[in-house]
Amino acid sequence: MSISLSSPGGGTCNGLVGWRGWRVRAAGAVAVGVLYLATPRSVGWEIGFQSGLSFACGIAMLAGLRRMPVHQRWPWALVTVGVLSAAVGPIPAELDTDWFPGDGPDIADVFYLAFYPAAAAGLVLMIRKLRRRTDWAAVVDALTVTVGIALFLWAYAIAPVLRDATTLLSVRVVAVAYPVGDLLLLALTILLLRSSGRQGRRAPLIVATAIGLYLAGDWLWVVLPLLDENVVNAWLTDRLINYGYLLSFALLASATVRTGVQDDGPAAPAVSQISRAQLVLLTGAVLISPGLMIAEQVSGDIVDGYAIAIGSAAMFLLVMSRFTQLLKQAERQSQVVHEMSRRDELTGLPNRRAWAQEVPQILGKCKANGVPVSVGMIDLDRFKMFNDTYGHPAGDRLLKEAAAAWNEQVRHSDVLARYGGEEFLVLLPGAGTAEAAVVLERLRPVTPMGQTFSAGLATWDHAETLEMLVARADRALYTAKADGRDRICYAPAPGDAASGDITSPVPA
Repeated sequence: MSISLSSPGGGTCNGLVGWRGWRVRAAGAVAVGVLYLATPRSVGWEIGFQSGLSFACGIAMLAGLRRMPVHQRWPWALVTVGVLSAAVGPIPAELDTDWFPGDGPDIADVFYLAFYPAAAAGLVLMIRKLRRRTDWAAVVDALTVTVGIALFLWAYAIAPVLRDATTLLSVRVVAVAYPVGDLLLLALTILLLRSSGRQGRRAPLIVATAIGLYLAGDWLWVVLPLLDENVVNAWLTDRLINYGYLLSFALLASATVRTGVQDDGPAAPAVSQISRAQLVLLTGAVLISPGLMIAEQVSGDIVDGYAIAIGSAAMFLLVMSRFTQLLKQAERQSQVVHEMSRRDELTGLPNRRAWAQEVPQILGKCKANGVPVSVGMIDLDRFKMFNDTYGHPAGDRLLKEAAAAWNEQVRHSDVLARYGGEEFLVLLPGAGTAEAAVVLERLRPVTPMGQTFSAGLATWDHAETLEMLVARADRALYTAKADGRDRICYAPAPGDAASGDITSPVPA
């Protein structure tokens, strides 16, 4: 799965693409921002700019939905519902409309809060379309950051509201719903980014940036009172934060118009690796817990000890889970590298290194049990001429197909390895010279592309080293080649002088 960057019709959005398009959009956003900040403080202007621009973004998203194939629409349709709902919010807020009796919540909260479940549902569908299976590394990262931010929000946005017995329960529930919605969107946004891979997917990045701007606005309302109450009540602060919300909606509109989630590629690969930026983010999240404890210790009023302890324990377990994942991945990669170092890249057979490591152990067992062992060295005849005639790709194909065909014919206990170039070695435990010759004879008719081979065969005397055994098989191979190729020659026992043909050459 991936994110398409072209419109469903194959064209571009309004002709504004690439760097030039983004410059135009950025200039427009700056112009709107300056105009918004310069407008007078009145109900009409606030509704006209804040709601009007938000509705414009929502309408643009609806237009983008109409251009998408049906199967792409649901994620963006849900996000669009959230944007349109949030666009309604400033109207009752500015008109000071009372929907709930007494000092209950404002009707504006209903529209503002509707943004969170709608956007969350859209993000869930995007994540499902981007990935076919759960990447637990991404889940752990998302939970670690979310738990860290949750501790901060608990201490400064949730717990103080819940402790305020002078406020109606409905008002407290609504006030707590905002940071809870923020945490939900934060976790899903991190999962979206982790599920989208690192290359070629700009739509998830645009969506994540938009949601990040929205969350930043919410969190500024939490952080600024801790710094200075006067800053919160300042007219410019309110305008700047609202402008951030407008930019968030504008980015979502851009993503909806320009892209859609569609089935046009494979799912994103597992992303259990951890980058430097991710490490910094996770470290910052983990440090929130001790930071809160220090802050409350300095203030002399530790009121969130249990919450900090629970959060610290949760993050410790998440971090340990993450490092366990990394260790397992490192072990898997080490095993893969180890296997690759012992396998011939072209044929997939054990290579010379694997032969040198494994065969001595087999020889030791055979010697202890008094079992005969033979080694055959096989060389494709006139391989250089074949390469010069048909090209190196054909030569590689011959080696690969010959290795596969021969490997099917040797016994289960035998070890066929590529020794180098066009030379192969086969270890034949439990086989004397005659039985080993029968096995090698089975390889001749299955050799592909009409090619022949020469082979040298040596039977171990249970005393010589592996190098000496292979050297005898090699000398027998040279005898086979010198005698006209396309034959198998046996090596004399150590101390004997004569060798001989086990097979006669195939008539031309």
